[in-house]
Amino acid sequence: MNISGNTILITGGGTGIGRALAQALHARGNQIIITGRREDVLKDVAAANPGMAWATLDVADSAAVAAFGEQIVRDHPALNAVILNAGIMKPEDLTARPFDFATVEATIATNLLGPIRLTAALLPHLQAQPAATIVTVTSGLAFIPLAATPTYNATKAAIHSWTESLRHQLRDTAVEVLELAPPAVATDLMPGHAQNPNSMPLADYTAEVIGLIERGNTPRGEILVERVKPLRFAEANGYEAVFQMLNG
Repeated sequence: MNISGNTILITGGGTGIGRALAQALHARGNQIIITGRREDVLKDVAAANPGMAWATLDVADSAAVAAFGEQIVRDHPALNAVILNAGIMKPEDLTARPFDFATVEATIATNLLGPIRLTAALLPHLQAQPAATIVTVTSGLAFIPLAATPTYNATKAAIHSWTESLRHQLRDTAVEVLELAPPAVATDLMPGHAQNPNSMPLADYTAEVIGLIERGNTPRGEILVERVKPLRFAEANGYEAVFQMLNG
């Protein structure tokens, strides 16, 4: 992925990692379109970054995703990259009775079905570009779970696997497929993340990610900051110890 000169759609671009990447890539000379559910938040980000575009989208709404895909390529025909960042993370008690499936269903709809549906909507357009990039945002927890957030972990593991299949199926096309797997980052993804001293500062995370992209340092198509590598490679380097570190 070139670090500049792209037209990039970023889902969940109003807050957290999505917003930080949007601002960093905007500053590098890319045309950025941010999406999210909250219009007021998107407007504020765009106003703070002159030239940045925005459009509302709930990625959990299948009909809205299909219509959005058609509209966004009409509005931005140069679109050649998408960062599938929108996601939710909520704790669940699997022993609770009665068990409430609302969090499970919302997490799957947003974190798993959302990226799959939006990719399907945009892929014909991206394949028609001279060069294009799809970036999925998974998590270090795709590789080893935080037991308090079981469905979140499961959706990120599923998107990791799905990304590998997508990359293989597009191997002979001009569409590059990358996976961005963050560690815990100081955002408001879940209560307490921003204040947790073990969370990586957002500015540090963003700077390291941008540097990896700029240098093309994406082995196996993965964008991995140093802080996430113990999670990513736990299976090979001591799974039980890392699991205990995460879960106590």
